[in-house]
Amino acid sequence: CDHDGMGTVTDYLDGIDDPARRAELTRLVGIARRIVPDAEEGMGYGMPALRHRGKPLFAVVSAAKHLSLFPFSGSIVEALGDDLDGYSVSKGTIRFDVDRPLPESVVERVVRMRVDEIEGRA
Repeated sequence: CDHDGMGTVTDYLDGIDDPARRAELTRLVGIARRIVPDAEEGMGYGMPALRHRGKPLFAVVSAAKHLSLFPFSGSIVEALGDDLDGYSVSKGTIRFDVDRPLPESVVERVVRMRVDEIEGRA
């Protein structure tokens, strides 16, 4: 296991040029860290991710046309249903933008549901 991944998420966020995008993604990661203070930085499916008990928990990505949140779970995106009205979603991705950020309550639900899945409580 390679420990060079320490700081992966932090490094990724630091590398985002657009200050508004960087601030928004940093905010989301902060929400996740508040809920899972012992989350580790690493990779998940090739992207910088917070990990919990060795499994990818949460990732945010700045793409060309939007920002994305990856809960690493299709069922979570589905379970959020109406909470995601007006956002572009696919099986495992929630897309949003700095002009229309994700509400803190939605991000909290994503993180809590993913922790439950990882810990087998889902």
